[in-house]
This record gives sequence, structure tokens and C-alpha cells, in this order.
Amino acid sequence: MNPDLPDHHPPPSVTAALADYRALYERHGVCWGEPWQEYMGEVATSAYLMRPFGYWGHAREDRDLARTVRDALGGAVLDNLPVLRVTPEGSRLEAGTLTVLGDDPVATTLLIDSSVAEPVTVEVDGVPYRVEPGGARLVATTTGMLLPGIDTTGLTRRAAHAALTLRAGLPCRWGVVSEGGQGWWPDGAPPKLDALRRPYFHGDDITLDVPAETLTVSVGRGMEYTVDEVTVTLEPGEHRVVELTPERLYDAAAHGWYGGDLHVHLNWMGDTPASPELAAAAQHGEDLHVLNLVAGNVTSGRVYDLEAFEHWAGRDLPWSDGRHLARMGVEYRNDLLGHCLGFAPDRPPGRWHSGFVDADHPPNAVALEELREAGAVTGYGHPFHTTGDEFGDGRNCASREIVADAALGLVDCLDVLNHSSYEATAAVYRHLIGAGNRLAVSAGTDVVLSQSRRGTSSSPPGWARVYARVDGPLTAGSYGEAIASGRTFATTGPWLELSVNGCGPGETLGLGPGERVRVEVRSIGPEVDQLEIRTASEVVTGPPGLLRATLTITEPTYVVAVAVGGHHPRSLHWAGVYAHSSPVYLDVAGEHVARAEDLAWCLAWLDRLEGLVRAEGRFEHKEQLDAHLALYERAREVYRGRSI
Repeated sequence: MNPDLPDHHPPPSVTAALADYRALYERHGVCWGEPWQEYMGEVATSAYLMRPFGYWGHAREDRDLARTVRDALGGAVLDNLPVLRVTPEGSRLEAGTLTVLGDDPVATTLLIDSSVAEPVTVEVDGVPYRVEPGGARLVATTTGMLLPGIDTTGLTRRAAHAALTLRAGLPCRWGVVSEGGQGWWPDGAPPKLDALRRPYFHGDDITLDVPAETLTVSVGRGMEYTVDEVTVTLEPGEHRVVELTPERLYDAAAHGWYGGDLHVHLNWMGDTPASPELAAAAQHGEDLHVLNLVAGNVTSGRVYDLEAFEHWAGRDLPWSDGRHLARMGVEYRNDLLGHCLGFAPDRPPGRWHSGFVDADHPPNAVALEELREAGAVTGYGHPFHTTGDEFGDGRNCASREIVADAALGLVDCLDVLNHSSYEATAAVYRHLIGAGNRLAVSAGTDVVLSQSRRGTSSSPPGWARVYARVDGPLTAGSYGEAIASGRTFATTGPWLELSVNGCGPGETLGLGPGERVRVEVRSIGPEVDQLEIRTASEVVTGPPGLLRATLTITEPTYVVAVAVGGHHPRSLHWAGVYAHSSPVYLDVAGEHVARAEDLAWCLAWLDRLEGLVRAEGRFEHKEQLDAHLALYERAREVYRGRSI
């Protein structure tokens, strides 16, 4: 599928781990037997409850996932979930019709939805299933299912066979859709949908079997390219070659900027355990310059892709080249204090997780120090879910410890662009830099390559990226140095430039009180509705393309650029289009920004964090709690010192 990529064969340890993951899926389903936490229900139902349907508003304390799915769908019928409605008047089957090319039945799931006031028994393929009053059941079956008294012949429609060969001249992302929106994939490709429910796969010079009818073929290559499409109508037996190449919107690497995704999982539960080859195809097909494939646990002590990390730690992955760099990284996970990320460590860390089923010990700061010692660039992933309620919902993986870790210089970056709330995260980020912390904007999607239908998780890696301006050739060291130095912006797609008197993100401009600065922000991309110039105390807004302003600076501050827009086909984030730069720092009379308002905000945060840890932290003895409290006091001393 990717003839231009070098052949690479994973070591036996990685091959054995992948076989184990497949066995876990076959034995336990998409959650692979991991101990229950609330988000496991979201993973288990994600094949059905992708947006616009939602798990969280319908989750049940009794963990009845079938009722959750039934209630969330609200009567809707999905392409992969036929529904048997059992009513007092009788039963009826509601389903779409799946186009098939042969006679073999296709695996599917049947939702039994009862509105009867007493228990009922429904027979599926000769097996009786009891359904409680007003209840529901999910039953694994096929399109050839046997339902006594129900006509199931309309579940499929056999079409005449044809074939397509797709060529772009370079690895790309392809989509092939027949009438009714049904997707088609090559043999061996996982049946992936992105967050907008669009089917896709990666490669070039690909042949696939398709129905002999009208099809829409689309091709893209990540955010630096357009998505082009063509409609073709095939005759029975025809083999059509479609040559289609996306056009460039911008070429970041030509100007020394390289876009990366710092948070991608190869395997982390899911329905399609993923090999390194799939990551290679996705990275090149998206023209994603930098890929950080992280190993991490779920809720147990097992660390997925540990074998790959141990084999390749400190080395470029085999499909890397001068324009594409892939490394194994770390996601250190604590469900109360946040998830830390390490880009390109040269050796395994001494610890991979805390919390979950174990004590909340040690503080994340210890893991960050170990990652730093291993040469990693450090950050926090998917930091915050809601604005103003960062301490709600208990153990929800929010990045609560970052205010302490940033003060102590243990964190290089924060994933302002992530699958959760970029607005909530950006607000915290600006408080942190306003309080004097040097922290770069970054991006991590939390894409999971082993999942095929789960919103942004099953979307292509790099749907959000952190662009970093690299000095010289692209290497793990040069890219990491650019992030640590703050020469970055993060984006869902649009290109974003910031210049303050000729200085770019990560640079510091020394001024005298009352001096004026010229600020210029540029964007490229059709999805931007508005540009913003933000300092610590004011916001200037304007139309997309170019925004200029002259600002009078009376006290130390910073300048960042922001681009915003509504929902757009080029953006896979549920909230819309967003880009945010790292700051240009404006020192005045030799003083760095450390605003009283932001320092007070950080100190109040640490007080709330201490209260949360005292109330909800799990510790084996008092000394473990004391380690957290000592960390917070050290951070308080830093913030208090900046207010003098």
C-alpha cells in the first residue's frame, strides 16, 4: 500500500505483544479486560455513540451499556446497529441496507429495544436472550441473523463487483464512499471513521474492491493540503484507475517549521490492534513531520506498547526520513493529577503510572524529573475538560498538578490543542505564562490507532499539530529544543504567524516603559473566521488573513496570536477551528511578566489542589501525602517570590 516506504519488520517482542492484544480483544471485546472506570463505558459504546450521539449524558450507574446506547440514540438507527423494536403490539426490525459484494454474511450487532412492561425473551440465531421490562440488549450476530417471525432479507443488498486503483504519486489519505454514505476499504485496512464519520485509509497506488455503481473518491494529506474529490460511476467488472492529488495550502517545512503530534497511541484498547506499519502509513499519508507514539497504561498496571518502547527507545523509528520523524514516547498517567507526556526519552522511565488501582504516589513531579533525566521534552496532555470547573468530577485525569510543576521548571509545554477543551486549557495556559512561567504551546490529539470508530480518537494522527521552528535539519533533538524554547504554535489546521517588532514566538523583547510595539498576525486557511492579538491585559480582534496593531507597553507582558473559527470540514475538533501561538515576551525595564492577578490565581489553584488531594487522594501512609504537600509549598514559594 505504501511502495515508497522502507520495509520494516518489528522485533519478536513487538510481534508477540500484538498477538496478545488481538487475543485480549477476542476474549474481552474493545476494552481488552481492563478494570472498570467510568470512561471504559464510553470506549465500549464508542462504535455507536460517536457524535452527534453522546455517552456521557446517558451513562448509567448500573453500567447497562445497552440501555445507554438505546437512550442516547433516541430512536435513531445506525449503519452498524440494526434495531429490533419489541412492543406490546409485536416486534419489528429497523435497519439500513448494507451493500455487499458477495454472499457471505457480515458481522454486526443487534440492539434489542423493549418497550414492554414485563420481561421478554428474544431468540437470535437460536439463542434465547432475556430482556428486562423496558430494557435493551446488545447481541453480536451477522447480517444473516435468524429472528423468528422477522424478515431480515433487507439487511443487505448485493451489488455487482468492480475495482478501483487509487494513485496520487505520494502517500495520502483516501476515502471511498458509495451512495448512502457507506465506506469501502482495501483488504487489510482497518475500517476507520474520523470524527465527522468520514471513512478513510492511507497509502498510494492502492487497489480495492467496490460496487459497480456511483462512488465518491476523496484524497487529502493532512492540514497543509486541500481535500479534493471526484465522482465516478463504474460498470460491472470494470477496473478503474483514479489519479488524484491534493493541492498544497502551505509548506511549513520549507520555512523551517515542522508540525508534530505529541500524543498518539499505537495500542490502547480498541477493535483493531495496530502494528507499527499502520503508524508508518498514517504518518506519511498525513505528511505529519513528527510523531510521538506513546506507551502507557489504561487502568491496570499493564503498559501497552512497552515492548516497542524498550526496543526503539532513543532511536528514530524505521520509517523516519529527512522530513518525517517518529519516536517512541511516554504517557505517565495519574487519574487525579493529570497525564504527563515525554517526547523522545532515550530510555524507559522508572515508573509509568500512579493512582488508578494504586496509591497516588509519588507526585507527577517525580516522573517529570525522571523523564527530563532521560532527555525527554515534558508536557501535559488533554489538560482540561471544562472552563472554571477544573476540580470537578473527581478523578477525571485533568492536569491539576501543572501549576506546581510549571513553577518548578519541570514542564516544557502544555497541549493547548487536544481532544478536550482548548478554551479551558488556553485560559489556564495564559494564567501560567502571566505568572512568569516559561511554557510553550503544544498539541497532542490522543489518537489511538487501534480504534476504528471513536470520534477524534479514531481520526488520523496529526489532526491537531504543534508547529515548531527548527534550526537546521529535523531531528528529535532539534525539534525538542524548538519546543522547549517556545518557538511554536498549535493548530487544528490554519497556519498562524506572529511577529512583534520582528520577534517571533519564544523570543523576548526588552522595552522601556511606554514604548510602542508593532504586532502582526497572519493566517492561511479557509476555516479562520477571526484573528486575535492577546496580551496579558487586552485583546485586539480582526478578520482572517492579516491583523496589525500598535500597542503601548507600560508593564511586563506577553503577546500571543489566536485564530478561531466555527465548525469546518478541515477541523476535527468538536468545538471548531482553533490555533494559538506561544508568546513573545515583553520585558519592561529588565522585568519579566509576573502579574499580581495571575500569581494570585496560581496560589489559589494550589490551595484548591491541596484540598482535593487531602480529600480524594489515596495514600498508603502519611509520608506519601506529605510529599505532595511539600511540592505545593515549594511552588508557593516560587510564586510568592515573583510578587516581590
